[in-house]
Amino acid sequence: MIRRITIGVIVAIAIPAITWGVMRLKPAAPTVERATVWVDTVKRGPMVRQVRGLGTLVPEEILWIPALTDGRVEQIMLRPGGEAQVKPDTVILKLSNPELQLALSDAEWQVKVAEANLTDLRVKLEQQRLDLTSNAAKVQSDYVKAKLEADLEQKLGSNGLTSELKMKLTRATADELGNRYEIEKKRVEISGESLDAQLAAQRVQVEKLRAAWQLKKEQVAQLYVRAGTTGVLQQLGATPLTPIEVGQRVTQGTILAKIAQPWKLKAELKIAETQAKDITNGQIASIDTRNGVVPGRVARIDPAVQNGTVTVDVRLEGELPQGARPDLSVDGTIELERLNDVLYVGRPVIGQPNSMVGLFKLDPQSREANRTTVRLGRSSVNTIEVLDGLKVGDQVILSDMSAWDAHNRIELR
Repeated sequence: MIRRITIGVIVAIAIPAITWGVMRLKPAAPTVERATVWVDTVKRGPMVRQVRGLGTLVPEEILWIPALTDGRVEQIMLRPGGEAQVKPDTVILKLSNPELQLALSDAEWQVKVAEANLTDLRVKLEQQRLDLTSNAAKVQSDYVKAKLEADLEQKLGSNGLTSELKMKLTRATADELGNRYEIEKKRVEISGESLDAQLAAQRVQVEKLRAAWQLKKEQVAQLYVRAGTTGVLQQLGATPLTPIEVGQRVTQGTILAKIAQPWKLKAELKIAETQAKDITNGQIASIDTRNGVVPGRVARIDPAVQNGTVTVDVRLEGELPQGARPDLSVDGTIELERLNDVLYVGRPVIGQPNSMVGLFKLDPQSREANRTTVRLGRSSVNTIEVLDGLKVGDQVILSDMSAWDAHNRIELR
């Protein structure tokens, strides 16, 4: 009986104890392969804030060559390629325009006709001037004769050898011829001014026609499309999808060619708009061309956002590696600032700047990792500042752990 009572008491005490112990047990933690997760250690020290973006190398200066006149593509003298080096007078295309050639000939003949008219007018006006001068000379001669006769009659009259009437008549004749002589002299003077004015008007007409002729000659010369600068011919036409071909009709303003200078390249990076807010002109950058890294500086920031990115121009300050050419894909990194003494860790997949995240922190005493709330601060390309929740030496999982959102504890094996 005593044994039975003892056993009963023990069982009565053990069952609640066992039940309470079982209730205190934690649920089994899911198992994760350690090799499949990315683990990093929290550190303290200097941290460089950077942003990264993909982009391409583009020429600093691009010259688009338009058609300066209508025409038909007669001949392509040079096609794009690595060896398509051009100089300012290099002919790229040859156009033809029969109407323009005819207009040039017509303008040339108009100039010749105007020059002939100028010569004819000069001869006629000179003849008129000579006639007026001759007439003035004749009137002068008549005036001198009449004056001599009047003086003679005056002397004879004073001696009573002629009548007073004859004296007055000869004097009146002399005075009349003197007035006519003065008038003729003025006519000669005025004719000279008139001659100069008429010749000047005709010369203006000749110069006007010469200018039109010169313009036509320049337009005909522009049928030979030249590079206009030193560089490399990159493409014919406005885009690679719309090339210029022989026989094609082009109108004034049509883009015929694109000239670039491959030794003057810059990098155009596409930076996410959320990361571009701290970028300023002059910041240090590095451009990875896959064949070498070239240092540079931020030269321009596009004020507009396109497809969630901001275009940032980086001026290259180092020597370009071999194989660098326009449209080459590059990877650029821009240094925003240097933080001297901060707590930081590798940037987690889900970590955003100035946010609260739950990270699995490894337990150094076991193979378990427990979810810990961490407050993050400023971020860089590969690292992020830790403001609260972790200390130096803590190890956390940075991989995407969204598959274990329902668990606060996992086991690594």
